[in-house]
Amino acid sequence: MQVEFRECDPANLWIWFEFTDPPVKAELEYLNEVLESWYVLGKLGGFNAESLIAQETDGELSYLEYPDESDPLPSLMHNMGSLEEQENWARCWFDLGTADALALDVLINALRTLSREYINLIRVIIGGQNEDWPTVDLEEADRYEHNGYVQDHFGEEGDLE
Repeated sequence: MQVEFRECDPANLWIWFEFTDPPVKAELEYLNEVLESWYVLGKLGGFNAESLIAQETDGELSYLEYPDESDPLPSLMHNMGSLEEQENWARCWFDLGTADALALDVLINALRTLSREYINLIRVIIGGQNEDWPTVDLEEADRYEHNGYVQDHFGEEGDLE
C-alpha cells in the first residue's frame, strides 16, 4: 500500500483510499471500523505526543513509575465525517483538532495491516483533493451534506450552524 501526503489542513482533512477494484460492503465495513476506532482514540486525547511515557523509556517497562497525572495540553480530535465510496475510491473527512501528527502514523500502521490481511488498498492519500471526485468547501457548505457530517449533526450545540 502506497502512502501519499498532499496539502494538509488538520481542521479540514480528507483522507482518500484507493482500492484495486470497487470495494464490497465487507471491505468498507472493515475500513470504517478502523477509522471510527482511530477517531474515538483521538477524541479521547490518545494521540498526544507530549505524553508518551512508556514509549520514551529506555526499553524496560517492568515496574515503570507512570505519573498519576501529567498535565500536557489537550490533544483532541474534533470531528469525523461519514465514509463515502465511489467506484474504486473511498474517502472520509476529519477535523484533527489539536491531535498530534502521531495520529497519522498510528492510522497508517493500522491501514497497512488492514490492507495486507483483509482488504485490497493500493493507496492512501492524506490531504488534498481528488480531481475525479471534488469536495465541498466547509465554509461554503451551508447545510450541504458535507461528507455526512452536517446532515448527521446539524443543529447540535456548538456545531456547524
